[in-house]
Amino acid sequence: MKLMQREISDVIVLRISGKLMGGPDAALLNDKLHQLSDSGKYKVVVDLSEVDMMNSTGLGLLIGGRTIMQNHGGDLKLASLSDRLRTLLTISKLNTVFEIFDDVEAAVASYSN
Repeated sequence: MKLMQREISDVIVLRISGKLMGGPDAALLNDKLHQLSDSGKYKVVVDLSEVDMMNSTGLGLLIGGRTIMQNHGGDLKLASLSDRLRTLLTISKLNTVFEIFDDVEAAVASYSN
């Protein structure tokens, strides 16, 4: 898994590529989310356009990240999911938990509303 970060206005966009699973990759994302929280960055969009596989550990990381951000008045939103990932979130009913957007721009703009 690779993780790239950019900032648009006051929103952090994390683009993940590869597999979002357990192991060292899980620690990388978890550490990044805690680092953002510690530095006062609570508006996060996770760009999943380049994620080709995710398991329950990956879902747990996203849920944990959302909880961290919401505890500080922010949020973690998802963008650019493949059909496969959308199905995974629907089956797990997490599509009712996360705000999901077709693209990063729409997710970032949603913080302005």
